[in-house]
Amino acid sequence: MSGITRYLYENMPSYAVAGYITFLLIFILSAIVYKLGFAKNDLKLIQNIIIYIFLFIGCIVLTFLALFLPMIEGLIVAALILILYKTRLWREKREEKRAAS
Repeated sequence: MSGITRYLYENMPSYAVAGYITFLLIFILSAIVYKLGFAKNDLKLIQNIIIYIFLFIGCIVLTFLALFLPMIEGLIVAALILILYKTRLWREKREEKRAAS
């Protein structure tokens, strides 16, 4: 097991609780990565609901993979990289607005 997953399974009261928390962490981190890197703002509500349903189903598979691979750690790194990218993009757009004014 990888670091965070091992920590959860060793310190939670039962394996079931640790599994649900692992799944929840993977789903939240996957949603953050999707939103920061791949989401389009012009989608309808029903399209977003369908995307998140399939993301939920895909996270079930990722939860099983998290028992052997560092899935949570990888998602944390991906989220941090995308946060840095979005912050830099936002700053550059703000500077271009100021230069144009």
